[in-house]
Amino acid sequence: MGLIIDAFWRAAMYCLHPRVIALSFLPLLLMVALSFGLGYFFWEAAVAWVADGLQTNELVSTALGWLDSVGAGSLRGVLGPLIVLALATPLVVVVALLLVALMMTPAMVSLVAERRFPALERKHGASWVGSVFWSMASTVLAMLVMLASLPLWLVPPLIMVLPPLIWGWLTYRVFAYDALADHASAEERKRLFARHRNPFLVLGILSGYLGALPSVLWASGAMFIAMAPVLVPLAIWIYTLVFAFSSLWFTHFALAALEKDRAQTSTANHVSVPHSAPQATQATQVVEAVLLPPDVSPPRLP
Repeated sequence: MGLIIDAFWRAAMYCLHPRVIALSFLPLLLMVALSFGLGYFFWEAAVAWVADGLQTNELVSTALGWLDSVGAGSLRGVLGPLIVLALATPLVVVVALLLVALMMTPAMVSLVAERRFPALERKHGASWVGSVFWSMASTVLAMLVMLASLPLWLVPPLIMVLPPLIWGWLTYRVFAYDALADHASAEERKRLFARHRNPFLVLGILSGYLGALPSVLWASGAMFIAMAPVLVPLAIWIYTLVFAFSSLWFTHFALAALEKDRAQTSTANHVSVPHSAPQATQATQVVEAVLLPPDVSPPRLP
């Protein structure tokens, strides 16, 4: 728990570093260009498709008729864009997480290592290609779990639990791997994953809840369509900063855990040395007794 808290405040302070703030604009620009590009080509078609589906659904049509009867008919025009943005949110979250992992995490790991762990040896236990494969495989698995659990999201308590758990698991898998990819060997990474599985998962779940906060602005962009060109980039930038903070949190925790693990391993190796010394002395005495005649004593060093 001490490592988690220590890594938390260090990650918060590193988010104010000019290099981190500058790096956050790289995925932001790419995400904004991608979002507005897809919106330009598919927004109207997606809203029309959702609106047609709402009209053909008897339950939804009844609810919309009730809204018209109470004077809230203006919400009918907002419902379609709101649903489209709600459906797009998981995709935005996943893409933002992957872009932060690919475009920001390596530089932030180097920043933390230079400033806090300059003596920590880099054993290069994973390659960039391996990191990309690990992230993509984890993302596909998380998306499959999310699609399978969508019906459960209609249950009020579960919608507050399942999405953060899924995003938390994905965040833990991606950022913990990337934080250790350059410094830890493959054996050390597996050992730390097994030893700190629960703390890593706690960090991931907390990061998942933090990642849900920008959805408030994302929903506001649907309710206030005229402000969407401003609110949507702002929400994307907040997503980027949240995942940058999560990456720094994992980096500080993972490198501190790696340093502690190596110190413990080194101490254990040093402690075992004195036990082997008497054995070596006994072996030397046996060799001397066998090879030297009885009247010849072994040479003594001056």
